[in-house]
Amino acid sequence: MIVKHNIENRRRLKNHIRMRVKGTTDRPRLTVYRSGRHMYAQIVDDSTGTTIVSVSSLSKDNKDSFKELKGHLAISKRVGELAAKIAVEKKIKQVVFDRNGYLYHGAVKALADAAREGGLKF
Repeated sequence: MIVKHNIENRRRLKNHIRMRVKGTTDRPRLTVYRSGRHMYAQIVDDSTGTTIVSVSSLSKDNKDSFKELKGHLAISKRVGELAAKIAVEKKIKQVVFDRNGYLYHGAVKALADAAREGGLKF
């Protein structure tokens, strides 16, 4: 019962956030998803419906850089750094942050801070 209640609350928060947060071509949306073990970040242009950048702790390209990391915060930080690095290479400097219904705390905050340090502004 509690799990169902938590899932329902997150879905409601997510919908409320998405009503206000929209990514454009000039300022795409950086969205975050976290599971029990992994972190995912995408930069999406909502006007065209395309994903510009996609990074996760499961991606085969960066699998070696995640092997030595321990803990959710360290993994989140690395995902944020990689997302910012790829975005800057694609000449994206400003994004809108979509926390996807999660609290801005812990792993989500670590990812956001790492993306800011990597050169993204939001």
